[in-house]
Amino acid sequence: MEQRKFSGDEDHLYLQLAGRFEALIKSEVLKMGDRLPSVRRISNEHGVSMSTVFQAYYHLENKGLIASRPRSGYYVRQPVRRVELPAVSRPLSRAMPVSVADMAIRVAQYDAQPGFTSLSKAVPGLELLPAPRLNKSVVQSLRSAADHCLSYSTPWGDIRLRRQIARHSMDWGGSLSAEEVVVTNGCSEALTLCLQAVASPGDTIAVESPAYFGVLQVMESRGLKVLEIPTCPEEGIELDALESAISRHRISACLVVSNFSNPLGSCMPDDKKKKLVGLLARHGIPLIEDDVYGDLFFGKERPRTCKIFDRKGLVLLCSSFSKTLAPGYRIGWTAPGIFLEQVRRLKYMSSCASPTLPQLAIAHFLENGRYDLHLKKLRQALHTQYLQYTRSVCNHFPAGTRLSRPQGGFVLWIGLDGQTDTFELMEQAAACRISISPGRIFTSQDRYRNFFRLSFGQPLTPVYENAIRLLGLLASQMEGNERKVRGGKIPDS
Repeated sequence: MEQRKFSGDEDHLYLQLAGRFEALIKSEVLKMGDRLPSVRRISNEHGVSMSTVFQAYYHLENKGLIASRPRSGYYVRQPVRRVELPAVSRPLSRAMPVSVADMAIRVAQYDAQPGFTSLSKAVPGLELLPAPRLNKSVVQSLRSAADHCLSYSTPWGDIRLRRQIARHSMDWGGSLSAEEVVVTNGCSEALTLCLQAVASPGDTIAVESPAYFGVLQVMESRGLKVLEIPTCPEEGIELDALESAISRHRISACLVVSNFSNPLGSCMPDDKKKKLVGLLARHGIPLIEDDVYGDLFFGKERPRTCKIFDRKGLVLLCSSFSKTLAPGYRIGWTAPGIFLEQVRRLKYMSSCASPTLPQLAIAHFLENGRYDLHLKKLRQALHTQYLQYTRSVCNHFPAGTRLSRPQGGFVLWIGLDGQTDTFELMEQAAACRISISPGRIFTSQDRYRNFFRLSFGQPLTPVYENAIRLLGLLASQMEGNERKVRGGKIPDS
């Protein structure tokens, strides 16, 4: 390894060192079975403490890239089995009513069962959230509020929180003002309000395919039709297909998850986002952008939003703190562009205001610089979990399994043999007290029966590793390649 001195504080040194080793492993300069240099040697050659080297090696070990051998050192692990990506989706090119609520509720009921191992919930593990520091913000907000947070907030949100959201927009190249922001009860209400502002019952909304079932449920409740557009598992919605659809259908709005979509995990490149905004602007079609996962990137920079390319105010940006900070607080927001007054009015009519205490607590948390530090740690943990879960799926699922490769967020889209029904897999897994999200709930059409979504938001403890192993056995059994699994337990090997 080329000698190089690192610079920076101790917290960053081990990540720099780990990053260099990771690059060497991925480029196969260091191959499976190769022994890494000793901790003392790296310490001497690079001018860092032995503690820093150990931290770097532990970081790589947690990612599943290296393994320690007693009294021997650290070695490069066997690489993850290469699996194919899901193909670009090819949904039927016609607008259809939505009917997914009953299936989605069934999944939610399994998640609510005590003792279930949930691989379906798209939320970060509680261990990854800054509960003690956030609790301090709650206490401080109660102490400093003259009304003890018992009064209603303004209908479109506390001004301190809206200012912090506007400040945070600079991280993705935005330049929002507090007046452009409306605080909502989670991202779901933000999406609902924006859909109400731009469409009426019976209208057609263009979406990615597969699409997040929560969005489909909102459209079902509003009596809207869905036009699913072919989508690439790496770069998102296909613009040629969308342009063709616009020429053949009357589309009232387009709704996309531009960064780390749910369930595919795709992330639209910046030039594609710009082209999408331009395409829709030429036809006067609003774009509802769900950026709820944008802060959870694995790379060096946060991906931009479509909103920064908006020159006509047609992009209605939606997000929340549910996926990054506090799912139970249910605090989301939207910057709806030229539809601001409609959204403000709809917000007041539908829910009057969002809860005061969670707004003030999150505002205080952001004001004190705690959010950025928390996000850095959360991203590192989720990236590690992504690698761990991917390795586990590759190890335990049958050959031919297809797997997405998200560069952020915390969901995997998994494809099995074409004859495997993942709704049936869900039922068998539920009998073993495991929950997953079958592919059928991510579409308005009869598609994705052999796909399912798996969340890697929870740390991969032995319980979750065991659940993935059991799922793999159930999938193999359904494909006719393994012995039966009985009693909800993994059989002895």
